[in-house]
Amino acid sequence: MSRSGAVIVHNDADVLAEAVASRLLNRLADAQAHRGEASIVLTGGRIAAKVYQNILGSPIRTVVDWSKVDFWWGDERFLPSGDPERNETQAREAFLDHLPVDPKRVHPMAASDAVGSPEEAAELYAAELGSEVPAFDLLLLGIGEDGHVASLFPGNPALDVDGVAVVGVRNSPKPPPERVSLTMSAINSATAAWIIASGEGKAEAVDEALSKGELPAGRVKATGHTRWLIDKDAASQLKHLEF
Repeated sequence: MSRSGAVIVHNDADVLAEAVASRLLNRLADAQAHRGEASIVLTGGRIAAKVYQNILGSPIRTVVDWSKVDFWWGDERFLPSGDPERNETQAREAFLDHLPVDPKRVHPMAASDAVGSPEEAAELYAAELGSEVPAFDLLLLGIGEDGHVASLFPGNPALDVDGVAVVGVRNSPKPPPERVSLTMSAINSATAAWIIASGEGKAEAVDEALSKGELPAGRVKATGHTRWLIDKDAASQLKHLEF
């Protein structure tokens, strides 16, 4: 493992997922030690699924009181409830349904069979967040090959929406075209944000986001710390790192 500022590089995707899971458990446990509760914003994708599976299988998962954790999502595909492509479905199947969580503290974004548009879903989620966006203890993000985070894509108008916490996304370059996402300002309200990346397909975006800061991923600036947790393949174009 090699470190460079806020970048932590692990040998491969399996080691990365295990390490992130361990860090996550400790982060939530520390928050609960201070306040008695904790909050986390979940993401989707293959590496996130691995992280969630590692949480479920971790021998230290009981350091967290799961009944006192609020679970939010950074973005969601505007699809029917239970659709396997929804981030909520992935997280529930991977670990939430197998932990003693408080259902009232699980906050999914509205599905397309519950509301008529991504904009309506965004308004409902903003209302649930409240007038002041929580200072999430931890916000997880993946990064796309184009450098997007959550459902904020380069060049899409949703990326630059300000003044609201949640936005409906249309014309996404990745299917499905309709989505719901936290805005960049809401993302940056988190106390800690971790961007997780695995695989050579992410290497160019990781390098550009870190070196130039113009891609959506490069604009993530949590109030406490922003950390990049990546594997060697995703770090392969970061020439200044030695590992």
